[in-house]
Amino acid sequence: MTTSAAEKQTKTLASSAPPLGPPQIKLIIGGLIVTGVLLVYLMASQEAMHPLLLIIGLLLGYTLFHARFGFTSAFRRLMAVGNGQALRSHMVMLAVAVTLFAPILAFGLSFFDVEVAGYVAPVGVSLLVGAFMFGVGMQLGGGCASGTLYAVGGGRSVMFITLLFFIVGSTIGAYHLPFWTEEMPAAEPISLATTTGWGYGGAWAASIILFGLIAWITLVVERRRNAPRMADVPTESGIKRIFRGAWPLVIAAVVLAVLNALTLMTRGEPWGVTSALALWGSKGAEVIGFDPASWGYWQGESAQALQQSIFADTTTVLNFGVILGAFLASAAGGLFKLSKITKGNAAASVIGGLLMGYGARLAFGCNIGAYFGGIASFSMHGYIWGVVAMAGTFLALFLRPLFGLSVPKPKDSFC
Repeated sequence: MTTSAAEKQTKTLASSAPPLGPPQIKLIIGGLIVTGVLLVYLMASQEAMHPLLLIIGLLLGYTLFHARFGFTSAFRRLMAVGNGQALRSHMVMLAVAVTLFAPILAFGLSFFDVEVAGYVAPVGVSLLVGAFMFGVGMQLGGGCASGTLYAVGGGRSVMFITLLFFIVGSTIGAYHLPFWTEEMPAAEPISLATTTGWGYGGAWAASIILFGLIAWITLVVERRRNAPRMADVPTESGIKRIFRGAWPLVIAAVVLAVLNALTLMTRGEPWGVTSALALWGSKGAEVIGFDPASWGYWQGESAQALQQSIFADTTTVLNFGVILGAFLASAAGGLFKLSKITKGNAAASVIGGLLMGYGARLAFGCNIGAYFGGIASFSMHGYIWGVVAMAGTFLALFLRPLFGLSVPKPKDSFC
């Protein structure tokens, strides 16, 4: 009996990666109970879309953790040593996303007869400042918006600090946002589909060409800089890999794009993260005596969200789903373990969380809402966010060592 080349490669990858621990059954059972209770509560108290969004969030968190699908690390590897493997997976994700988003947005396809709209935001000073702040912040905080949530679910202790100050920064950003949007210069939103007159078909074609060009550039950079390869992560082989092994980045990219499209069809807008953090923080500010209802951010249609339960907020439901999904994935792999907090990474998490929270409000979203959701929605602000956040990442490469945080080096075996 012979072994195929693919099977040999899988075994080689599995053997070169760190081993997985045994499944943490008690944690899995606990996570499933919490998920079940929350699911029943949403079914009893909220609209039909909310339980579905919780399930989508679970799958997002499971996918993010299983593949260690990062945005922060992808930007850092490219800027530090020229490794573009993770960024190329972003291009796959975005290519699948625009392919799915184009007909959904063009024909208004949805599951609950909700009005469908992508994330298309203005281009101005607010976007530039916010994206740069977020780029610096995610490198200091140890994760982006989605990365913070799935790292919390996976038991990375310092990320609880990042999340807390992410919420604080989002709240301050919500309070200050009218200044940035009303007093600072900005152009009208630019959609490759509607502003240009290309339509969704033309915008899709232009996007695919651009993603291919970016992927090609990363390959050229990688070869010229002889970049170290990405380190393997704990994995399994065969069918077990579906549930407790590391998924290939490309597979995760496709899954994330499909789940984002399902989110769009379910609630009428793409996946987002940080608007919920501003909501949580504003509700907390209300408890301690502030009056967020008087802030410009919470006027108009947004005012209702401040008065309702946080579980009525669909982004909150998605966020809880991501955390629970990552928790279940880490426990299934035997990897859930609270990690050590040092003075250095704690300080970096405080600063990084504040910068990300504030920056996300100014930039009309984070790596998910602005970069992923914006580009998938054919918005020019998504592309600009990515470029400016990359510039913020470059600055942060010089700041990370001040807090005892590592930066990949060209002579490293892995990055």
